[in-house]
This record gives sequence, structure tokens and C-alpha cells, in this order.
Amino acid sequence: MQERAGAWRRVAEGAGLLGEDGRSAPTIFAEMSALAVRTGAINLGQGFPDEDGPAIVLETARRAIADGVNQYPPGRGIPELCEAIAEHQHRFYGLRPDPQRNVLVTAGATEALAATLLALVDGPDDEVVVFEPYYDAYAACVALSGARLVTVPLRPPAFAPDLDDLRAAVGDRTRLILVNDPHNPTGAVLDAATRAEIVRLAERHDALIVTDEVYEHLIFDGPHTPIATLPGAWERTVSISSAGKTFSTTGWKIGWVTGPADLVDAVLAVKQFLTYAGGAPFQPAIAAGLRLPDAFFTGIADTLRAKRDLLADGLRDAGFAVSPAAGSYFTLADAAGLGARDAADFCRALPERVGVVAIPLTAFVTAAHRRDYATLVRFAACKRVEVIAEAARRLRALA
Repeated sequence: MQERAGAWRRVAEGAGLLGEDGRSAPTIFAEMSALAVRTGAINLGQGFPDEDGPAIVLETARRAIADGVNQYPPGRGIPELCEAIAEHQHRFYGLRPDPQRNVLVTAGATEALAATLLALVDGPDDEVVVFEPYYDAYAACVALSGARLVTVPLRPPAFAPDLDDLRAAVGDRTRLILVNDPHNPTGAVLDAATRAEIVRLAERHDALIVTDEVYEHLIFDGPHTPIATLPGAWERTVSISSAGKTFSTTGWKIGWVTGPADLVDAVLAVKQFLTYAGGAPFQPAIAAGLRLPDAFFTGIADTLRAKRDLLADGLRDAGFAVSPAAGSYFTLADAAGLGARDAADFCRALPERVGVVAIPLTAFVTAAHRRDYATLVRFAACKRVEVIAEAARRLRALA
């Protein structure tokens, strides 16, 4: 087969998906989800819920479709949603973004991330600092932007960064510090000292901060603290979030960017040539969701906490060593006690062995560091209670 040149190679290589034969391999999520379908296994791999979101959100979308909200929305997002996002940032975090200048609606958080990196990275001499393990799209988008990926390790069991490692990673070539809090895939939440040090280093080296906060309402102990709320941070921070995880609407792909007008305008300059706009009838629906009472937001965290605990108990009973998640959909478990030596091999065999699908943590790290996470496995707790209970029952057969 003829080898095709192009940026796709850079993206595939950055994501660890470029094979020795020069072809791009499927992501681990595609592979494992296909394995779940083929074997009939319970899919605790990919992070999507198996329950619909709030009735008012779904009904608002249906009504919008019936009322003809089916054409291009404004490129920045419909005013109602932009206003609801601004209200949300003030209500929960005390920020006061202008809905017309400091808010941009995107096709999910992944587009927001890609548009931000493409907008703000200036060339191959730029570096983007990320915490490793990382959501796999980070490495792919950094590679597409042409920048160099620099990683700061998160080591078990706490998966908190060593501040000396962070200081060593951030330098004068650092263009962006990319922060995911709460963190996928580890479920960790940054502490105050780490957040403050990120801001201090960004100021010292004149770097920008990009935060991925899609799990902002799924923290189990205490409220979320956005980095943008710290002194001196707003002026250099692009904050990204989305509706998918909060409202169980991952297929709608409604995300947003908030930040100072000059940075949001830069992201818009790129985003308008990616999707321009999307999700017209879903935008008023998410606006309705963002205006739900506080009880909804505390309720979804309480519900997921109970699911996390149910899953963790089942994993321990099965013989895994569990790292309790502080937030997000995910729980990490070490399969070394079950004889695993390679998490990818273990996960590929798991559906046939016990009928459960999970994701190896090695899919979220650079090749040089895979040995450091060789036996760790990510499980998703964002499923119905009865599904998690059945998965736990099946997993106990490993013991």
C-alpha cells in the first residue's frame, strides 16, 4: 500500500497509534468497545453513561427540534447558552465572564482543546506541559499543533505530581501548561499547592494555562476549584468544559471555552474553520441544564460516589489493589496481584475470562513510561448500579 504523507502521521505517532508498518491503529477505546460487542461483555472501559440525563434537558432538546431550531446557530453559540455558561461560572466559582466576549461554545471539549492548541501554539519550538498519564487526545492535539509534549509523572497510589518534577518541566519554551482536573484517567484531584504552583510557574515563564474541567461537578470530597479563580490566573487561562459528563449527554458534543477576550477570540479564529458551529437544538437544552438547582449538581456527585464505592469493593474482592478516585468517572486498579504483567494483554483477555471490559493505563502514557504503569487498569463507574454490581460479581471469578 502506498504510504501517504501528511499531518495524520504526526497525530497517530503522537497518540502512540502509528504501527511499525506505517499504518494508523485504532484507539484502545475502539478496540475494547468492539471486543465488548463481540463477546457480550459489560463495557466498563469507555467513559459514557448508560442512562439518560435530566428530563428537562431532553425535553428542551425535543421542543427545540419541533420548534425549528435546526439550522446553523451563531458561531460563538446561541446567546441563551452563552449567558447560561456565564451564569454558571459566577454561580459556582465567583467568576464574571461576559457572555458576549469571554464565552465560546464548541463541538464538545475535544474540539475546544484542539482549537485552543492550534490557536495558541506558535511553532515547533513551543512546549506543552501535561500531567502523565493523560487523556489520549492531548498527545494527538499537541502533535497536530507541531509543539513538543513535555510530561510530568503522576505516580501511584495518590497520583499527585511532585512539585519539583513540575518545576523541572516548565521553562522558557513552555507555551501552555495543560491541566485536567478532575483527572482522566486517574480520578485524582489537584491540591491547592499544585494549583498555586502552576499559576506561579506560568507567570514566571510567561506561559498560558489551559484547563480541561469536564468532570467539574463529579468531585467526591468538596467543591471544584478552577485555576482561573486563583490570583493572577484569569488573564492567562483558557478554561474548557462540556455538558456530556454533567448531563449524561456525551453524544451531543456541546462544550465551551471561557477566558479573557483575546484568548477566546484566538480560539474562535481557529474553531470557526473546524466546525463553525453545531448542535443547534442541543444548545438551549444545555442552557436549561446549567440552570438546574444546586441539588441536581450535588446529587450527581453523590450518585457517582456510591457507584465508585460499589465498583471499588468488587475490584478488591476480585484481588485488585484499588486507588480510590477523588473525582471523575474512573477508578484505577492494579492487576499485579492477579498475575498480570502487561495491562494491555490482561485487558484483551478479560472479556473472554469473565465478561468485563476495561482499559489499560498504558494507553494514556508515552512509550518511554509504559513500564511505570505496566499493570494498572482503568474501570468506568458511570453505569447503572445493577450493571456495576453484575460486573463486580463477574470480576470476583478472578480471585
